[in-house]
This record gives sequence, C-alpha cells and structure tokens, in this order.
Amino acid sequence: MTNEVLEKSLFLYTETSLHAGTGSSVSAVDLPIQRERTTHYPLVQGSGVKGALRSQTNLRAIDIVSIFGPEEKNADAHAGAISVGDARIVLFPVRSLSGVFAYVTSTLALARLKRLNSNMPAIPREPDASTAIVTTTSDLIASQKRVVLEEYSFTAVASPELSAIATWLSQNALPTTPEYGYWRAKVLTSLILLPENDFRDFAATSTEITTHVRLNKATKTVETGALWTQEAIPSDALFVVPVTVRNARDASKLVAADIVQKLADGYANNRMQLGGDETTGQGVVALKWL
Repeated sequence: MTNEVLEKSLFLYTETSLHAGTGSSVSAVDLPIQRERTTHYPLVQGSGVKGALRSQTNLRAIDIVSIFGPEEKNADAHAGAISVGDARIVLFPVRSLSGVFAYVTSTLALARLKRLNSNMPAIPREPDASTAIVTTTSDLIASQKRVVLEEYSFTAVASPELSAIATWLSQNALPTTPEYGYWRAKVLTSLILLPENDFRDFAATSTEITTHVRLNKATKTVETGALWTQEAIPSDALFVVPVTVRNARDASKLVAADIVQKLADGYANNRMQLGGDETTGQGVVALKWL
C-alpha cells in the first residue's frame, strides 16, 4: 500500500458566538479568546479542533481509533492518520451602515487561504489607507461611494478580482445545503477587502464582550468575586483549518481517500460544537470539507 498523503481544507462557519479561551488573562477582559501572537487575529488552536472532531463524530469506535489514534492508555500503539492545524480567520463579520454587516478580510488572510488552495482566484493588491475594495455587486456602499463599518468610513473601489474570490468562497467555503442559500448569496454582495491595519483592528476590537454573574440563591445578589467578562468570536465568521490525511497506521488498512470520505460523512448535519459554554448554545459551527 502506497503512503498516500492528501492535503484538505476544513472550513468552519460560526452559527453562534464562539469562545475558545486561553485560560488566563493579560487584559481588561477576564476570559479572552485565543489569538495569534504576531497579528492578534482570532484563532482556534488545532488541539481544540481535533479534540472536537474526535469527540463529536458519529463514526464507529474502531474507525475513530484508526483516524484519530488510540486513547491515552494505549497511545504508543500507533499515531492517528490525520494532522489538524489551527483554525485561522478568513472572514470576520463587522456591522455596516448599509447591508447590515460585511464580511471583512485582508490580503494576508486571503494569501494564507490561497497557500492552502492554489486554485483560488488571484488576490487584489492591498488597498490604500482609508480605501476598501468591494465586489462589483456590493450592497455595502451607503452614499458617495463610501462604506461605513462601525464608526469608520472608507472609499469603496469595486473589483472584479474580489468578485471572483467571493464566488469561489460561495461555492467552496460555505455549506452547500439549501439553508445556506442566503449566506452563499450574501458573500457575493458583502465581501470587503480592508487595509491590513484596519482588518487587524476590527478583528481585535469588534468581538463580543459579555458580562457574567453568579447570584446568591438566598439574597439574589451577586456573590462576592463572581462577576466576570468573557470574549467571544461573533456568529458569521469563517475559519479555515489545514488537515493532512494519511493512510491509517493500524491494521484497518484504511487509505487516505477512504478517511476523507468518512470524515465528510461523520458529523450529524455537518455541524459540531467548538470551544466553551456548550450548555448555553455557544460554539456551534458548520463544517465544509474541501
């Protein structure tokens, strides 16, 4: 059996807010999300993605061991057949004066995606400061060729190249099921390419911050020290995860192509829960394998 290696992309679309925490805080937020060290972009570490994939699959137990590796008590028997990287941001939702919200991205975010998928259309050059590149069918332009995101205004420049990327994302990165028809159409009119600095700032400051309390059952007042804030990635964000698939290393003789098919079929409604606060509905993501 040849040692087949397949490189796949797993897209994660957040249907509810997602809190993948760091376990510590160095900011005013008590429970911040995971971020890249250099860019400060939100991410979900590969160990968390792989753990969620393993724990929530509906595959047979024998296939789980072949694909993900054995449990701790038998971990030295063989390695798993897949390598799962970090989930990195592709599209980040930002409130827009026109069009409700925009899918913002940057040249760096798209370049990382193209590195994983070389057939993706060419990426427009990074726009100048105070300029934003929009699709030719954009509904984000408010007036006088201006796009207003949160309280910031940009001069809009339409680009057929960005329209081609929007079409590619609609066809390849978003789920193909009927209920996602609205979002596949929206990315065609709401994709916007920002200067790197502006995208970084939105990704750093436009996350959701919620305040949590724990009440004393008797007095219905806040328990001492039981007031904290938590950060979350908003719904309608798109991440991409690089996944390397090899032939199984155990006696199952599963080849990489079989494993890819099992993973594509192995999740109920092509969804799973990622990060914390599962019991309050956070972290529901839609899966799309490419």
